[in-house]
Amino acid sequence: MNALAEELNEALAGSVAERLLSELGRRMYFPKGIVSQSAEADERAHRFNATIGMAYDSGEPMILDSIRAGLPTLSPKEAVAYAPTAGTAALRERWRAELDRKNPSMAGKACSLPLVAPGLTAAVSTVADLFLDAGDEMVLPDLSWPNYRLIVEERKAAKCSTYPTFSASAASPAQGFNVAGLEAALRSAAGRARAAGKGAKASCILNFPNNPTGYTPTLAEAEAIVAALARVASEGVALLVVVDDAYFGLQYEEGLLRESIFARVAWAHPNILAVKVDGPTKEDYVWGFRLGFITLGSASLGPKGYDALVKKLMGLVRSSVSNSSAPAQSLMLKSLDYPGVEEQKARYRGLLAARYSSVKRCLAERPLPRCLDVLPFNSGYFMSIACEGLSAEALRRKLLDEKGIGTVSILDRYLRVAYSSVEAEDMDELFAEIAGSAAELAAARVAPASA
Repeated sequence: MNALAEELNEALAGSVAERLLSELGRRMYFPKGIVSQSAEADERAHRFNATIGMAYDSGEPMILDSIRAGLPTLSPKEAVAYAPTAGTAALRERWRAELDRKNPSMAGKACSLPLVAPGLTAAVSTVADLFLDAGDEMVLPDLSWPNYRLIVEERKAAKCSTYPTFSASAASPAQGFNVAGLEAALRSAAGRARAAGKGAKASCILNFPNNPTGYTPTLAEAEAIVAALARVASEGVALLVVVDDAYFGLQYEEGLLRESIFARVAWAHPNILAVKVDGPTKEDYVWGFRLGFITLGSASLGPKGYDALVKKLMGLVRSSVSNSSAPAQSLMLKSLDYPGVEEQKARYRGLLAARYSSVKRCLAERPLPRCLDVLPFNSGYFMSIACEGLSAEALRRKLLDEKGIGTVSILDRYLRVAYSSVEAEDMDELFAEIAGSAAELAAARVAPASA
């Protein structure tokens, strides 16, 4: 059991609440992770708040004109009526058409009609409800969104196994996505499932651009990932591949995969079931809408199979949140057809790309001290730095307490910087403070030994 859960349980010791807690209730805790660190930064990061995954422009969250204009136009039905359990039919159809437009490899291929969930977190959790039992295993890269663990390990009492996100070799010293590590981890998980009498099966989550690293595979790496998954599936392993596309469309370099890897994985082998989890949260700058979609694809499923799985998902939605927000769905449907919306989204993507370029320039002109190692990044909202020989949490605290700068520490080894919420002209100052604070911590650590 997680130490934070044990601490909470101790606070309830001897109370009637302790006697009434379910097993899930006993396992549950609120992580001291991104959300809690962001809350600290909201209060104290008076200079730069590079914590939470939102995009700001001149101190305010980016908002599309289509959303701003649509707010006062909602009819009573659009604003306050219940939405269908699976989501508004027109929005589901429209989102399916958008998937084909944005992912050419999906065009003409049969998949389920997207089902609406109240946000991407709820979508991932609902998928876990459908496919994971206690003791099952989910394969993740070691650098991944911490909420996956809360969903998989605490809500489902399943297990997360990891592989190193990046690999490098003498032949290819540049770090890239660790395809071999993913393949080996899936094969090992399938072996453990078979030994436990669960049959040959394995599950994984692919999240590109990745949170927290901001990395998207190259086209060659994407092809290698698909080939690796197909190889494991060809060995008789039933593969669940959950594709988290939260940061879809935010790539800043040439030669990267720009469509969802779902479009290539779903029909790669009959033993693969791919589940695409996406939504307008980052794509359309509506973080608080809590609106997501679940789409299923497999070469082994036809209309009856898709219908059965969607109805099961509907049962999970009905039994948990009943339905998703009607006004959010109404506004999203209006926004998709609003004149000039794609041009404004392109402009916002341009602002984020400029911030990315500013980070790359800062790091090229003023390399960080040796105790900081920049991990590969090329897309999304974030970049991450490995702290060598010093605590990432100590660095985060120093930046917050002494410099008024909010960042996020992960596993006490990595510092995540959300450049999406920092103006391009402030990057030099931000990274100078990160470098200086890290150098001070490193100097303080070695000073006693050299005295």
